[in-house]
Amino acid sequence: MTPIETFPNPAPNGRRYTITHANPEFTSVCPKTGLPDFGTITVKYIPDKTCIELKALKYYFLDFRNKGIFYEAVTNQILDDLVAACDPLEMDVIAEWMPRGGISSVIVASHKRS
Repeated sequence: MTPIETFPNPAPNGRRYTITHANPEFTSVCPKTGLPDFGTITVKYIPDKTCIELKALKYYFLDFRNKGIFYEAVTNQILDDLVAACDPLEMDVIAEWMPRGGISSVIVASHKRS
């Protein structure tokens, strides 16, 4: 996987603010059928010491383009990888998948530092 780069939080002195990044063109592959899955991945987080660099995030998302992975697994993998990269105070990853066979899915994975 492409490494997720970070940069220092420009407001680290106890100010809590929310960053939201949305990728409306996320693509992965259904591991059962081999057909492409299309969705919107939204990452919403409260940073601590570091923030996620957007170009690196874009290339990280592109790594899933040909990967066979279920919706639930991709959502949780993105959360795990991003939390490991930037250690946020809180983070949500919301995966909204385009309908397939008349059914759409929304998967939400959350992290909150104890």
